[in-house]
Amino acid sequence: MSLWLRRPAALGPMQTSGICSQGSTAATERRVECAHGRHGIILFRVFRVFRGPSGLEQNLRSKTANAVIARWSAAAALGLAWSFLAGCAGPPEPSRARGERREVAGSAGRQAPEVPERDRVLHAYRAAASALRAGDHDGAKANLDDAIARIGGIITNDEQAARARSLFASESTKTFIGEPYERVMAYYYRGILYWRDGERDNARACFRSGQVIDSGTDDEKYEADYVLLDYLDGFATAKLQGDGSDAFARAQARAGDRFSLPPYNPAANIVVFAEYGYGPRKIATGRYGEQLRFHVEDSPTRSARLVLDGGRMIVPLPVYDDLGFQATTRGGRVMDHILGRKAFFKTGADVAGDVALAGAVIAHDQARRRERAGKDGDDAEAAAVGLGVLGLLGKLASAATRPEADTRQWNSLPQRLSFAAFKLPPGDHAGRIEFLDRDGNVLDARTQTVAISVGTEDRDTVVFLSELKR
Repeated sequence: MSLWLRRPAALGPMQTSGICSQGSTAATERRVECAHGRHGIILFRVFRVFRGPSGLEQNLRSKTANAVIARWSAAAALGLAWSFLAGCAGPPEPSRARGERREVAGSAGRQAPEVPERDRVLHAYRAAASALRAGDHDGAKANLDDAIARIGGIITNDEQAARARSLFASESTKTFIGEPYERVMAYYYRGILYWRDGERDNARACFRSGQVIDSGTDDEKYEADYVLLDYLDGFATAKLQGDGSDAFARAQARAGDRFSLPPYNPAANIVVFAEYGYGPRKIATGRYGEQLRFHVEDSPTRSARLVLDGGRMIVPLPVYDDLGFQATTRGGRVMDHILGRKAFFKTGADVAGDVALAGAVIAHDQARRRERAGKDGDDAEAAAVGLGVLGLLGKLASAATRPEADTRQWNSLPQRLSFAAFKLPPGDHAGRIEFLDRDGNVLDARTQTVAISVGTEDRDTVVFLSELKR
């Protein structure tokens, strides 16, 4: 018979064993040959030989020998199955991986390390946020434009997405575009930069696109509920001499009783976008890490205020939206059901493999007992081989199944978003932004200086303020 077994450390490259009858000129011998296979696996082949008076050995050409040949073929099929499963679960070929790599420009014009094509959007997200906070607006625009062009053109049924849905590939092999709150932030940041360039219509289009992304498909029950996106939609419309009352009403309805939104002031020439706290983190839970969850560690910064001109002007910066809330209330994903099925298959295949291997041990023991009793044990041996093959296939399939959730994330997002618009006379205005705790106390270590320069042209001065350093 033939069995695949993990090679013990003490086992040499070749061992044979046999039991010969005594006191006869001819004897039958059970011989065991072993040969090394791939991945540290040893193939054992058991067969009978006939030793005649002349000392020549001949295989017993009987149904036993034919059964041995059939079992050898089963073991060879197992080896092919192992190679197939290992290939399914393995990483991409080096040549292909190198071909999929591209360079992403850094915020300061330097070339960042090469990244896989499937992570291109993620790196663009992170680079854009860093550039925006560093005041590199051109770098932020370049990265956001690259990311938005890619997430707008990605089709969920492409080759990588289909591979991620298969049993033997993890979700992280697909092209990253991010969860809805991550994609919303890409459009939100791009809208800020459009407004800074005086393109309020394009800024409004970005804010509306963000709400569409958050709304999901028609069969979902999760509505777009960003307060700030609707508020900015209406404010940009008012700036363009339109009627933004509908958008304002939607924003106020979403804000509820938390606070009353300030009425639009089309004459305001200063628009301030502020953010503070660290955003949600993705974690994988479940037996196999198949469940995607979000961890939100509440920031001590609960609000902020802008203090200008020696304290003569104080502008409150309350929380309009909380990304932690957006991430945790978005609802389930289609991929969650796929990963759940993968985890179910992995468990089932593992249990089935255990049962089959246990049956193989029992059948093998039964064959030995029959042989010691002088009976034919070939049928039990064949059953042992068959169950062994099935068991190992089940264990290999379970090991190759990849139900892990994708935890790649835009890990430099804020937790809270704020906004303010007001009017200042032309000139330079110095001040500071103060971050406040739950009780309204100033967190002195987080205070930052602010300098605003207001020009004479009919164009809004856009100020972006962030508690985050990267």
